[in-house]
Amino acid sequence: MLGERGEAGPRTPGTATRGVTVPPVPPASTAARATEVDVAALLERGRTLATPVLRAAVDRLAPPMDTVAAYHFGWIDAAGNPSSGDGGKAVRPALAVLSAEVTGAAPQTGVPGAVAVELVHNFSLLHDDLMDGDEQRRHRDTVWKVHGPAQAILVGDALFALANEVLLELGTTDAGRATRRLTTASRSLIDGQAQDISYEHRDRVSVEECLEMEGNKTGALLACASSIGAVLGGADDRTADTLEKYGYHLGLAFQAVDDLLGIWGDPDATGKQTWSDLRQRKKSLPVVAALAAGGSASDRLGDLLAADAKASDFENFSEEEFAERARLIEEAGGREWTAEEARRQHTIAIEALDAIDMPDRVRAQFTALADFVVVRKR
Repeated sequence: MLGERGEAGPRTPGTATRGVTVPPVPPASTAARATEVDVAALLERGRTLATPVLRAAVDRLAPPMDTVAAYHFGWIDAAGNPSSGDGGKAVRPALAVLSAEVTGAAPQTGVPGAVAVELVHNFSLLHDDLMDGDEQRRHRDTVWKVHGPAQAILVGDALFALANEVLLELGTTDAGRATRRLTTASRSLIDGQAQDISYEHRDRVSVEECLEMEGNKTGALLACASSIGAVLGGADDRTADTLEKYGYHLGLAFQAVDDLLGIWGDPDATGKQTWSDLRQRKKSLPVVAALAAGGSASDRLGDLLAADAKASDFENFSEEEFAERARLIEEAGGREWTAEEARRQHTIAIEALDAIDMPDRVRAQFTALADFVVVRKR
């Protein structure tokens, strides 16, 4: 699967005009504008179809894991009272149910796939929050902060197991094919997280390494979400692989925007601290591109980050110190380069759809979801 990932490799950083702030968004795609797709309704459809099945799966967990998972999903607050907390953007469920329609199947055909992908995604969030030491997600305390590290690990493991159960219980050949794709994507996701952690302790990471990591960590699961409904609907491997190509490059665009928000995002919108990724020493795309660009700002940034890696008081750095690092990244061209990379990956994703026959309405909705992924503030 995804044999075409190497297509259209990354450009060399440093070619962008230094010091120019570029919005991390491409222009809205022509197809999406022409059909006036209601993206909010599309996202809500995926959420509405998937949530009852997702809740039923979580209800299978033994106490207190069921309660801890319900808190993570935003269904209850820390005291156990019903809550309408932010459950995330629901892009993956929307893609899964939409992909079923590529085959002519009803969107409901993709629901088990939507739920399975959401379970794997949230397994990764529970573990990532603990590994990264993140205390806030979706504007409230993370699971490990409220219920402890042990519960975060156990519930994450349980969600991963449930994902496979939800698919295999269908008992069909297509369900087996979907499970294989999900497990392959899950392994890539875990590989990406391992790469991400290891890069935090290195002075330098190449742009190619960073894109490989982000393709594993984000692209693989979005690729699976974009094809799994179609697989459950009986799509052949060529169609599923092409949908995965769309989702993989969409994932790279998604992560590029996330990397921009991780440094310059508004905390009120993202739910995270200012300069979040800089506080965690993340070798994200803007950082890596800036370091590769050369020039005085790039050199100064490299010196500072090398010193940061050895600093014993890094957690006590001031806002001004993080702001200075962000300024150097921008001056070296890392911000503009990453915004352009988001646009480039978005274009590759949209063009991948040309290889598949599908209803114009479905194609426009895939395009609109791609636009939404890169035109966002959180």
